[in-house]
Amino acid sequence: MAISPSRSMPVALYALAAGAFGIGTTEFVIMGLLIQVAADLKVGIATAGLLISGYALGVFAGAPILTVATSRLPRKAVLIGLMAIFTLGNICCAMAPNYTVLLLARVITSLAHGTFFGVGSVVATSLVAADRRASAISIMFTGLTIATLLGVPAGAWLGLHFGWRSTFWAVAAIGIVAMLVITALVPAGHEHGKRIAVRDELRAIGNPSVLFGLLMTVLGFAGVFTVFTYIQPILTEVTGFAQSAVSPILLMFGLGLIAGNLLGGKLADRQLTRALLATLIALIVVLGVMTFALQSKVLAVLFVGLLGIAAFATVPPLQLWVLHKAEDAKSLASSLNIGAFNLGNALGAWLGGIVVAHGPGLGALTWVAAFITFSGLLVALWALRRETNPQRLPTNACA
Repeated sequence: MAISPSRSMPVALYALAAGAFGIGTTEFVIMGLLIQVAADLKVGIATAGLLISGYALGVFAGAPILTVATSRLPRKAVLIGLMAIFTLGNICCAMAPNYTVLLLARVITSLAHGTFFGVGSVVATSLVAADRRASAISIMFTGLTIATLLGVPAGAWLGLHFGWRSTFWAVAAIGIVAMLVITALVPAGHEHGKRIAVRDELRAIGNPSVLFGLLMTVLGFAGVFTVFTYIQPILTEVTGFAQSAVSPILLMFGLGLIAGNLLGGKLADRQLTRALLATLIALIVVLGVMTFALQSKVLAVLFVGLLGIAAFATVPPLQLWVLHKAEDAKSLASSLNIGAFNLGNALGAWLGGIVVAHGPGLGALTWVAAFITFSGLLVALWALRRETNPQRLPTNACA
């Protein structure tokens, strides 16, 4: 039975958002559990921190492999199977007897991440009319932003009061709920992948426009995480807030993520190219001006919220760009773009660490981040120029 794209926002999108909520929670909640995990498993904080980078690298590596492996299966079945992997991975985390098993379980859990968002983006766009596809993507990603706002603090609270293992049991329960709602609400139909050879998928991914899109994503989010990874010391050491004030301030960031995600979807539905450029420019401006805003406590709180808005306003345009350019490899390209977000996160954290340890320090992170995102804007401008005037550029440009 074929699925007719709807003018309204179908309830199935909220089932996808439920899965995104669980995945977003398990990705970031470990940041609030590092002390407890390190103490219980008798490892250092730096070693426990590898549970974060290991997850991100698992997303980056696992997304294309799992997407290709499941490309000929019905997409609804793939989504349910991915949530099953997610649930199993979190159960293994909750039962891990030592650090090595916990790290392995985190990697297993991460395998579901990129492919879920990649395949989910394709399913989401198939459920709505063409001019509402970016908004459909943004609704699914709202689950990720709500996880940052509510799921992560709740998970950290559980870990503090009932032990870090209780958090992973709770996230596993979310996975079971997500499986049930996806089974009940996501329609079965023409959403299975088109049967094309792997070499044809790779050829589509090799399209310079797709590669440009992936690079935009890496550079854009590298800028965001150059700052956000170190937001706690920035607020306490640069702006002068007490440690107890950081969590309430980060609620502003979470609210900004939700608002920016929805705004980016609406803008991309109206005009994708303008939305892509406008959101990247807005992110650069916010990061640059934040350098000065951090000297005032009031302005610092305001700009933490603006950073959330500007950061996630870029997500729907970046994701939709890759989907548009990937032709028959939409699921693979979309999954790769989720991997690119995570690669940007890891790159930003690494670059920020260099600035803090060997460079001008915490106060310089915002303008360094603005420069990194500016390089992403230059890539976007070059990609658009290439598409507008292909005859004036070398035939092998960026090939």
